[in-house]
Amino acid sequence: MKDFNNSATILEIVRMSTEDGPGIRTTVFFKGCTLNCAWCHNPESISPKPQLQWVGSRCIGCKTCLSVCRENALTLTEAGMQIDRTRCTGCGDCAEECPGTALEMMGKIWPLDDLVAEVIKDRSYFETSGGGITLSGGEPAMQPAFAAFFLKALREKGLHTAVDTCGQCRRDALEIMLPYAAMVLFDIKLIDPEAHKKFTGHDNRRIIDNLLFAADYIRSHVHPSDMWIRTPIIPGATATPENIAGIGQFIAAHLNGAVSRWELCAFNNLCRDKYRRLDQPWVFEEENLLSKSFLEELADTAKRSGVDPDIVFATGATCLSDN
Repeated sequence: MKDFNNSATILEIVRMSTEDGPGIRTTVFFKGCTLNCAWCHNPESISPKPQLQWVGSRCIGCKTCLSVCRENALTLTEAGMQIDRTRCTGCGDCAEECPGTALEMMGKIWPLDDLVAEVIKDRSYFETSGGGITLSGGEPAMQPAFAAFFLKALREKGLHTAVDTCGQCRRDALEIMLPYAAMVLFDIKLIDPEAHKKFTGHDNRRIIDNLLFAADYIRSHVHPSDMWIRTPIIPGATATPENIAGIGQFIAAHLNGAVSRWELCAFNNLCRDKYRRLDQPWVFEEENLLSKSFLEELADTAKRSGVDPDIVFATGATCLSDN
């Protein structure tokens, strides 16, 4: 494989997940994303580089971090830690020396063999639950050669593998990953290209092309494989009957036979503190959660669109009320 690097930047390893494929899973979140969704619930995953964050509740005010910062990028004020991100190089010295772990680096370089050894520690959970390992992000296809070798190593150990992708990637990235993925979780956020560009930074033309390619691959290859579609239900963006009906009609016309599940992932605002720690505004910070009745109406719209797959709300979906 071209340009293979024996290490990758990994944001986080989350164990005991029940939301990223069947069974109990370990989800490996890759750093870096090709989209910039306005509602992103993992803003720390967008940049491909390690990033520094400050957790105020852990800070003991010792100022050790200030003394080790070579770039003078930190200032501790009454309002909290101020990080000059034009100066911060992401070296991690301050996080390493912080006695209270108030400063954290989001993103760590993992060698391939070390990452494989780390995730197979959970093998017993996979075997008893029918679970496995999911590559998510961010976008795994931003580090495709590493992702492919990682998947290959896991498959050779008899583990179930899944790739969660937004689809905004090069075709050859999918071509090298799909042979080692037993399942694909593919996002369809907005069916209208211009609306998709408005809210994510890119239209969906490449995404749709890659989705059709992945579906054809799943249909034509004999190894066990499957596809789930995921749609975030975001107020003022994706959460419209027109969008849900349009996605459903697309699935019915092009993906029936390749897709077994369509997840409607309800909006939540649990990521607000993440944006604050990154010194970034979030346009959905004051947005109310969606009501149960509205979500049920969207689910009915999805069911009427002619799709074969099961339509479910993702585990942990949050709604405002029962009204």
